[in-house]
Amino acid sequence: MSGTGEPDHPGTPISPGAWDARSLRWLDETEPRPGDDDPGAPHHTPPAHTAHTASDRGAPATAGAVGTAGVVTAGRRGPADPVKTLMHRHRELCERAVDPLEIAAGLEAHGVTDRTAARFRHRDVFSLAEEMYARIPRDGEEPPRPQPAAEARPGIDRALLGLLPGVLCAAAVGGLRLAEGRTRWVVAAAGVVAVGLALRAALRRGPLSAPRRTCGSAPAGSPTPGTRAWTCWLAAYALLGDGLLAVAVEGGPDGLPDGTAGGPWPVTAAPVLALTLACAPALWTARLFAARARRKLSASRGLEEFATSVRPLLLGTFGLFLCVLAALLAVSGAALRESAGYAQALTLGALLLLARLLAAHGVTRAPAAALAVAATVEATALATVFAARLPGCDVLAVPVDSLVAALGPGSIPALACGAVAVALLLHATHALTRASAHAGAEGRP
Repeated sequence: MSGTGEPDHPGTPISPGAWDARSLRWLDETEPRPGDDDPGAPHHTPPAHTAHTASDRGAPATAGAVGTAGVVTAGRRGPADPVKTLMHRHRELCERAVDPLEIAAGLEAHGVTDRTAARFRHRDVFSLAEEMYARIPRDGEEPPRPQPAAEARPGIDRALLGLLPGVLCAAAVGGLRLAEGRTRWVVAAAGVVAVGLALRAALRRGPLSAPRRTCGSAPAGSPTPGTRAWTCWLAAYALLGDGLLAVAVEGGPDGLPDGTAGGPWPVTAAPVLALTLACAPALWTARLFAARARRKLSASRGLEEFATSVRPLLLGTFGLFLCVLAALLAVSGAALRESAGYAQALTLGALLLLARLLAAHGVTRAPAAALAVAATVEATALATVFAARLPGCDVLAVPVDSLVAALGPGSIPALACGAVAVALLLHATHALTRASAHAGAEGRP
């Protein structure tokens, strides 16, 4: 150094001096700046704040400042804490989360993947969610985490409520067999109302109930309007449709249904009885799937790992329900001494279970569309048979007549519900294996 205080060599780096409080304050900023919203955006190093620069001493200013270690820092500001920026973007999710799993599900619903989490220096979304949950500011103590295993146990009243639709349907079918004349219409009307109310009560709460709030960012709420109407049509067709189609192909019907399988408009009561009895197994399998999926969500360390472990669980519980339904169909057919209708009843049961299971986990559009397609196919088949009676419209009934002659009247609902159920199952293997479909499900009875 010379006596004047100037450096011996003009090119020698100048020490920036001590960092003041103002220069360090930006490290704790929570408000995002333009360009910080993209998680994949490159993270810039903080600009150097020099207390004494070369320009103060009369030297020309440079584009960037040189630190004491001789490392040139960028002149553009950027987030020193990208996780804090992500927390700001998902502030509402972080504030209402009761555990890290709910944050992980919400992030996944927003499109954050394990690869995105790696840009935040985390191995997966679950690790990133744990840091975000730990950094949530709280005024008091941390709220206790829910206990899924304890809350998932249904009470005895819930179990009895699941059995109620089947019991009432059995009573109604027995009353139709014993009643005569106009009394049958009264018994039939009372049975339909009683079974409908029992089904509504059984499905209103529990593992197959539609969620009433949003979970993470995934939309959740009541099923799409019209779903109940399509479901009622499918159930009515299972009771009356096959008999009507069989006699319509032959030129009938010659009268109204009398509640028996041998009347002018045959009634197939065995499939409907089995389906109502299957309400309790459906609730049990749905509760089993939700509880096991929640456990796997707690133990998983990645989204792909969770999806891989839940997929066989979904297929296993779905197959278990179909086995129970097949047994109930056999018992119902033997008790009523009529055809059990395995094909049409199993496909309808599979379709209804998948539609309700998806709706219970916040997916409503696909189930509504699937039910609408199946009901439309059945209605179209009946409509073409009756429309073929018009002059010059015989060709309209050729496809349905050929199918009924080859496979029977039950082939129409079996093909319609079966094809739609397969498509819905493929959709369920994707939608129900996401973490966002199971967050917050532990609080349901």
